[in-house]
Amino acid sequence: MAETRFDVVGIGNAIVDVLAHADDGFLAEHALAKGAMTLVDPVTANRLYAHMGPAVECSGGSAANTIAGLASLGGAGAFVGKVCDDQLGDVFRHDIRALGVTFDTPPLRDGAPTARSLILVTPDAQRTMQTCLGASAELAPGDIDPDIIAAARFTYLEGYLWDPPKAKEAYLKAATVAHDTGRMVSLSLSDPFCVERHRAEFLDLLEDHVDVLFANEAEITSLYREDTFDAALQRVRGHCRIAALTRGEKGSVVVSGDETHVIDAEPVDRVVDTTGAGDAYAAGFLYGLTHGFGLAACARIGGIAAAEVIGHVGARPDTSLKRLVARKLG
Repeated sequence: MAETRFDVVGIGNAIVDVLAHADDGFLAEHALAKGAMTLVDPVTANRLYAHMGPAVECSGGSAANTIAGLASLGGAGAFVGKVCDDQLGDVFRHDIRALGVTFDTPPLRDGAPTARSLILVTPDAQRTMQTCLGASAELAPGDIDPDIIAAARFTYLEGYLWDPPKAKEAYLKAATVAHDTGRMVSLSLSDPFCVERHRAEFLDLLEDHVDVLFANEAEITSLYREDTFDAALQRVRGHCRIAALTRGEKGSVVVSGDETHVIDAEPVDRVVDTTGAGDAYAAGFLYGLTHGFGLAACARIGGIAAAEVIGHVGARPDTSLKRLVARKLG
């Protein structure tokens, strides 16, 4: 086995988030599906951006957020994702490297611009995302460095990037390299709409390539076409080594073989913005797994990370998760 340099290497969309507050009337006026991520072209993105209120720009992307959370916990992370050689690409590169994350994917020299996600946060803390994937959808097998995959305990894949054929090939290459070198693979289902589009392929991926699955209640019930969470939970048991399933204010449930762990949600003074909650949970869980914690403790760390992120605007931690977890877990 190669020398271990990273706890987790995340592969996914390299996106700059543009966050603004909006009300339900704004969503209705622009025919936006509340609480969902919708892919849009650059023209649509520019038109919506022109109508948005004051916005905050910060680097995002689901897997990138997870690696940022891992870094905040004190873990060693790397990220693979495609940006363009443009201004937003420079912003993304600077932000993730400033966290201590290794990011060496060669930028796109021409063509599609760096991806951006227009995120509208309503007063109930729901986030509605209009995402222009741009350069991030150009990720290809050639961008996967086998040495980086082999040097990471876990390769973490986000479901959002399963759409482009080249990116799909890149994922399968990374998963194959990981398992061929004795490493593990984890997958986040990302969004119920992703599951609807790719259910059969996700089920195959789960069966053949995934050791640890992350999903929320809507995603796991959609995956197995079940009406209840409990029915879906029983279906996923045995299809991968570990399934970590989040349920918002109900906390999370982790199943592994005959084990079941039900973990309460961490208390939050005020839910401000749910953007990145699942990403932060995955960060905490994977940190725990790569640092010798039991499954219940992994879920608790994930819950602590998620609670921090939903207490403010933005999908990445505002405070040191390492110090926060040390205080909470004693």
